[in-house]
Parts: sequence; C-alpha cells; structure tokens
Amino acid sequence: MKTVRRLLYRDIVTSVAFVAAAFLSLFFFIDFVDELEDVGRNGYSTWHAALIGLVELPGHAYELMPIAVLIGTIYALARLAQSSEYTILRTGGLGPGRALGLLAGLGLLFAAATLLLGDFVVPWSERESVDLRARFKNAGLSIARSGAWLKERHTNGGLERSVSVNIGGAAPGGTMLRISIFEFDADGRLLERIVAARARISGQHYWQLEDVTRTHWPVGGDAPIVEERLPRFDWPSALDSGVVAAAVLPLSTMSTLDLWRYSTHLTDNEQAAQRHQIQFWKKALYPFACLVMVALALPFAYLHARTGGISWKVFGGIMLGISFVLLNNVAGHLGLLSDWTPWIVAATPSVLFLLMSLAAFWWLVRYR
Repeated sequence: MKTVRRLLYRDIVTSVAFVAAAFLSLFFFIDFVDELEDVGRNGYSTWHAALIGLVELPGHAYELMPIAVLIGTIYALARLAQSSEYTILRTGGLGPGRALGLLAGLGLLFAAATLLLGDFVVPWSERESVDLRARFKNAGLSIARSGAWLKERHTNGGLERSVSVNIGGAAPGGTMLRISIFEFDADGRLLERIVAARARISGQHYWQLEDVTRTHWPVGGDAPIVEERLPRFDWPSALDSGVVAAAVLPLSTMSTLDLWRYSTHLTDNEQAAQRHQIQFWKKALYPFACLVMVALALPFAYLHARTGGISWKVFGGIMLGISFVLLNNVAGHLGLLSDWTPWIVAATPSVLFLLMSLAAFWWLVRYR
C-alpha cells in the first residue's frame, strides 16, 4: 500500500503544482498588464508594477487552490485510467473505499497547506500590496467615500458614553487621516466632537491626534458651546491597531482569527457584523474545499478511456471548479442580502459538491 500511496501522491502533487503554476503565471501577467497603465506617473516604474504583481501571487494561490487540486487530481487519475494503471491497481486490491481513504489523506494535506497560506502568508502579502501601492504611487489608502466607521463604549465619571469614530483616509506607515470623533451620552445627545487632521495609535491605549479641534456641548442650561484648538492631543481609546486595520484595510488582509475578533467587536458594539461573520466562516471552511475537490475528482478514475480522452475530463474539471467558485460567491451575497445564518451560507457550497461527488462515485462503482 505504501507503493500505491507513493504513486498516487507523486502524480497528483506534481499535476496540482503544474496546474497552480500555470494559473499563477496567467494571473501575474494579468496583474502586471493592469498595473502598466500607471507606469510613468509619480515615479511609478515597470519594476514597481512587477513587484506588486509578485506580492499578490499568494492571494491568487489561496483562491485557486481548490480549483488546482480538482484539475490536477482529475488529470492524474484520468491519465492513470487511460493507461490502464488504475485498472491494475483495482485488480491488485485498491477498492473504492481504500482509494477514497488514500485521497482523503492527500486532501487533508492540501487543506492544511491552504490553511497556512490563507492565515499567515496571504494577510501579510495583501498588507504589503496595499502599502506598496500607497508608497509607489504616492497616494493614500483608498477608503469608501463615507470613510470607515468604528464604535466603542466607555464609562466616564460613572456615566456610560457611546463613541463613534470616522476615519477618512490612511497614509503609508499607519497614519490615519481626517479623523472625526463623536461622543454621545446614554440618551443619544452629542457631548463632544473631536476633529483631527492626522492620528496614530500608540501602544498605551491612546490615539495621538495632531492639528485638533475639540468642540464641547453643554449637558444642560444656557452654557455656551466651547471650542478649542490644539496642536496635539492624546485621546484614550480601547480601539487598537488590529480593530482599526480591520475597518480600513480590505477583508483579504485579515486572518481567520482577525475576522472572528472583529466580528465579535462589531456585535458587542451593536454594529452590523453579518458580512464579517460570513467571511469568517468562509475562510474557516475554505481549506476543506480541497478535500471536497479530491473526492469530486475520484469518479473520473472509474471512467474508461474508451469513453473519451483526458482533455474533456480536464475541461469538465475546469467547469466544476468554476461552478464551485461561482456558487461560493453567490451564496455569500445571498446570505448577506437575506440575513441567513453565516455558517450555513459558508458550508452549503462545499456540502453540495461533496454530496454530488459521493453520489457520482457510488453510481460509477455500482453500475459501471
């Protein structure tokens, strides 16, 4: 059995690596061409475009891993079936259950690789990509027109306060731009507004604000509104750099743990967390898609070579992979619009494809 395992694993891993390299080369070329339109502006060069394309490769590898596993496994198994090697393996005692167990072990290895790639390499590479774009193009981080909003609650003098923070932009190096802070009392009345041109988060639960304008509204009576201007101001806040980065940076820069922490923060502050909860479950369950893809590829080994060549089987694998990606994305959008349970939304595509692969496998073994 060790010889059979070595044969299958070597062929499948080699095929998956070849398919992944082909896809990554294509995506690098597309990203490089897309960046060329900015070459010559503000000192942006061809080398900068190529470097950004290289930094974005881990993200593409993570997204393409299930498809590469599916196509590579189909190609390897179809080639073994066409040369009758798989038929010999079946005659030698490689039954359906044992074959499924062997491929499941390989699928778990691919899943582990996908998990490590998505939780450690991709967040770093996506942050580097954002930072390189900002530095090379001399432009800040692109944020939605309304900015990024954050909320927190704290107690001041025994009274509960609600704070809303708006970040209008970000510059390279972690500097936040156009900061607006609004503090409300328990009845929703505005007590204080702080507007700052720039801000940085210190390591002692303080925001260091620069070029600050503070406006105080009286709680009651006829006291006048007080406004003061300060060159610097240290604003105490429990909003750390991780929460701010999650609100400002794209979701692709967040690991599974970061998504869980940020969605918990949003829920605790009564903010909409459905989008981040769905993304958390999709990222947590995504590595297991490799296991589903391996199971989906196994029925192709039981198709005799006389029913067609390898090319149409590989084409079928590409179509299956594309349909899985489309269903995964559509399910996320539908779940967000319909407010469905996040873990069900994330698990549905993989469960459907797993059931489809097991049904096809049972039918081929039983009737072919």
